[in-house]
Amino acid sequence: MLLVHVKKFYEKSRGDEIVTGNYDALGISPVHIHKNKICHKKAILTLGEEIVQHLRQQQPPMVEYSTKEKVAVEQ
Repeated sequence: MLLVHVKKFYEKSRGDEIVTGNYDALGISPVHIHKNKICHKKAILTLGEEIVQHLRQQQPPMVEYSTKEKVAVEQ
């Protein structure tokens, strides 16, 4: 259910739809308590993957690395 809420929050706040064709094709939602654990696990992993793919396509990495910084090492 958490991933579904993350998807909805992102879409509402960004105004950008996350296409989840593979997840939708599975026909499983968090409220389908009669489905077995394996089906739900596959649905969770599929939805997560589609969200991550969308985010990677929309934004470049936000982490910048600098080689000028010194790092203390404990000996």
